[in-house]
Amino acid sequence: MLGPHRAIALSGHLVRYPLNESLRIYLVKMLFLLSRKEDRAVEADQAVPEKEERSEPSLICPPPRSRSYLPPENLQSCLESHVREVFGPSLPEDWQQTPLQENRLKHRLLAQLAAELGHAVPNSQLHRMRRAGDVLGFYRTPVKDGSKIDELAAAELPPNLKIIWQQ
Repeated sequence: MLGPHRAIALSGHLVRYPLNESLRIYLVKMLFLLSRKEDRAVEADQAVPEKEERSEPSLICPPPRSRSYLPPENLQSCLESHVREVFGPSLPEDWQQTPLQENRLKHRLLAQLAAELGHAVPNSQLHRMRRAGDVLGFYRTPVKDGSKIDELAAAELPPNLKIIWQQ
């Protein structure tokens, strides 16, 4: 026993310094966690067979996905039928006021609509879908595929303004 001083091996060096009880407990926990991490790494290395052939990742980039969306003519009736199918007879008088509080039902409704309409609600807007009317508002909004510069290039510009694309 070294008395009030302790010795700890850090990066291959033996270090002696006084330890209080809380620092000693902290260091023991850290050493335990590090040893567990090393054990997991060894187990993971042993789990992968050495003879297993790994395929190279595909270097071909898929074509960019078109983000354009034009709402169908029968959007309201389509959405109403999906809401009635998912939520059943417990709908309020005005189906657009149906709350989307239960995540399981909300997911089922939005997944069905995304599959049928080919346009999904992005993750960043899911929290805004609180009622069926919010979903109707989202799907009523058309989406153009293109940037503002593309729109400017296609528009009639004044003679002193030209957009030239260089590739």
